[in-house]
Amino acid sequence: MDHDKISREDLVERARALIPMLRAEADAAERRRMIAPETITALREAGIFRTLQPERFGGFEYDFGMVVRINSLIGQGCTSTAWVCGLGITHQWIISGFPPQAQEDVWGENPGAITYGSYGPVVEAKPVDGGWTISGSWPFASGCDHGQWGLLGTRFSGAGADGGMAPGFVLVPAADYTIDDDWFTNGLAATGSKSIVCDDVFIPSHRRLMFADVMSGNSPGYRASGKPLYSIPMFAGIPTAITTPALGALQGAIDAFIETTRVQKTRGMRSGESVADFAAVQSAIATACAAVDSGKLMFLRDLEETHAAVNAGRKITQDIRIRNRLTQGYLMKQALMAIDELYSVTGATGINLGNRVERAWRDLHAMSHHITLNWNIVGAMCGQHLLGRDPQGHY
Repeated sequence: MDHDKISREDLVERARALIPMLRAEADAAERRRMIAPETITALREAGIFRTLQPERFGGFEYDFGMVVRINSLIGQGCTSTAWVCGLGITHQWIISGFPPQAQEDVWGENPGAITYGSYGPVVEAKPVDGGWTISGSWPFASGCDHGQWGLLGTRFSGAGADGGMAPGFVLVPAADYTIDDDWFTNGLAATGSKSIVCDDVFIPSHRRLMFADVMSGNSPGYRASGKPLYSIPMFAGIPTAITTPALGALQGAIDAFIETTRVQKTRGMRSGESVADFAAVQSAIATACAAVDSGKLMFLRDLEETHAAVNAGRKITQDIRIRNRLTQGYLMKQALMAIDELYSVTGATGINLGNRVERAWRDLHAMSHHITLNWNIVGAMCGQHLLGRDPQGHY
């Protein structure tokens, strides 16, 4: 593995160079319901997973804007790979919020370690001497076959501000959990988002990170390092992991659509006409291109302002946090509208499995079901804020 720091532009070009390989592997990955280990190796060797990792463990400490630039390219090759890749990148940032000893546990002997898991605090930790034990099953652990550690949402009694229950993350080495192969879906199939199962697993006290700390930007890792990157509130940055695949999927669908439509001829009663001459086709491709450009510009604008604020020592206000979530949710809404319009003009060949527009259509609709991106939830939360109500949701 190359441990020298790679420039931003070189890292972007390394991601771009992976697109042909990812496109060639996409069908097999979907049938396998899992990204190939060789794909993870290629991402690791390109330095992709080091984007947000602390420099003291061989990372680059770049910003979330780089995640947008890199992972939207990965998504042009394979949406599921971008979903898994984005989580692998951004989980390095979450781990950087844990106490320093936990970071040493993960990266001290293996700086290339990556982590996958499930955020929902579905299990209550049981206190024991020196920490806690956990038992239960965590669903939707995308990429879990490839992680050296699991990042799991857990509830802790007595940890809330009122002395009640409060949620947090724990870190579990892969040797301590099993994987239940229960991932059978019509979209994002290759993410391998199976369930992680723990049976009376011990968690030492330093491997806990409370949601309240990472969501406020005041985590133990930030307090120890003092680096502004790690003071960003969680939901101002982490959704880049699962939103950038939408940009990539839509751009990949555009590329495929243009490639085939430029030479496609009609069949049936109006046989032999150029499909590219139909106004509906022309309008659909324009809509999709505008959705990609506007979504990326809004995304990068928000992240640039967020990073500028923390670098200047300013607080990330609720207004900023809600606008970041508005952009993330609306980007998904735009991508859905655009892929629906594009798919509607693919003709009969568009229903073939393996057609890149068809796969993007399924993957984007699967993405829209995620609570972080669902427009009904995100839009209502943003509207509540704008109307002076207490916003209900993740921000």
